[in-house]
Amino acid sequence: MEAEELFEKHSALVYNLALRLSGNAADAQDIAQDAFIRAIRGLADFRDASAAGTWLYRITMNVWKNRVRSEKRRSFWKTFSLDQGKDGENDKPALQIASPEPPADAALEKAAEKEILEKALAALDPEDRAILVLREIDGRSYQEIAGITELAPGTVKSRISRAREALRRKMGVLVKDNGT
Repeated sequence: MEAEELFEKHSALVYNLALRLSGNAADAQDIAQDAFIRAIRGLADFRDASAAGTWLYRITMNVWKNRVRSEKRRSFWKTFSLDQGKDGENDKPALQIASPEPPADAALEKAAEKEILEKALAALDPEDRAILVLREIDGRSYQEIAGITELAPGTVKSRISRAREALRRKMGVLVKDNGT
């Protein structure tokens, strides 16, 4: 398989995975680009024992995991209070997640639900987020996820179950906080 063919066939899938994992377009572009650079460098070593898509997903996941580890080491992940203002003022919140007003129509309601889901996904442990994205959003089978993550299928199933429960808890908290 040539580099151009690999890119043309899988670029959208790699970018979408990177976007779902990272949560923003700029990081997703960087992750996808790094993944393809690594894939092209390793193309000569690629064995047709696994599908090219699975191989690229594994590379993308590894690039993302490395980025998360690097950002944690550099204290990139900052925490802040939702109850205080920017300068410690208690009269206004630092961040408003959503308006307390109910959505005006179904499209706005769906957008609010999507925002809550995205915030809950972003709040999950990176490993939980990755495995849920692969299963629930990308529709990957347990076997495919096992191949991508290099975990046993039974481990994949149990981690997905735990990740779903963690997501339910996070979404419940966000829904309560939003007053919906």
